[in-house]
Amino acid sequence: MYLSRHATSDGPRWALDGRLLSSAFDLRQLLALPAADIAAGLRSSAGTAPASGTLLAPIEATHEVWAAGVTYLRSREAREAESTVRDVYSKVYDAERPELFYKSVGWRVSGHGMPIRVRDDSRWNVPEPELVLVANARGEIVGYCAGNDVSSRDIEGENPLYLPQAKVYDGSCALGPGLVMGAAGSLRELPIQLEVRRAGRSLFQGETQASNMKRSLEDLVGYLRRELAFPHGAFLMTGTGIVPPHDFSLERGDVVRITIGGLVLENSVDAAPRAVRS
Repeated sequence: MYLSRHATSDGPRWALDGRLLSSAFDLRQLLALPAADIAAGLRSSAGTAPASGTLLAPIEATHEVWAAGVTYLRSREAREAESTVRDVYSKVYDAERPELFYKSVGWRVSGHGMPIRVRDDSRWNVPEPELVLVANARGEIVGYCAGNDVSSRDIEGENPLYLPQAKVYDGSCALGPGLVMGAAGSLRELPIQLEVRRAGRSLFQGETQASNMKRSLEDLVGYLRRELAFPHGAFLMTGTGIVPPHDFSLERGDVVRITIGGLVLENSVDAAPRAVRS
């Protein structure tokens, strides 16, 4: 079952397998259901009108996106190489407790085809392709999508306590293109691919598999929910196993393409500096 979200003349609307759902459909209400009732809940809202209009990020305004870090060996190695405090990342990788941090609120997330950004005060920026879990209010994994955890490596490398600035800013989070709803059983076998294109030419390509992750998906969600309630469900980015070389940095105008299973999330890096806001 595939959920997508579209801009329509009546406002944002969700669609199931390419057909608009009832205008009353709310993802928050769906994710309040037990996993066993999700399919029936979707069928009860099913319509017949074909979905059209601009594709939006598959998340609602008040949903939270969280992220896990240093879940792949490749990520640990990259963080050690960039950091002035190298042993902290080895300790995180080997520890029982995972690194978890807040990434974005739903209204700030970019969808497929929407721009992402690099920070104006950073010189070393990278995309981070990640499997993103959709968990319901009970902490059951009920779906997934592709995600991009855009990051400023020089800022985090200067001091690990700068991680929120390196990871959380306008245009740093993209999800999409839609949500594949279903049990978590086969998610660890999903291939994850990244391509960055510049001026029409492929600049970097990489691939990994979710099975290379050290931690289980259920363990990551379990730690997230230990002292936090998510009555409307939550999105959890699970870390990256693809890291471009040290001489690579995203530039304005680059196109980032992330493929996870059959999902393709593509975003261009905003060609303009951030607009000044009052």
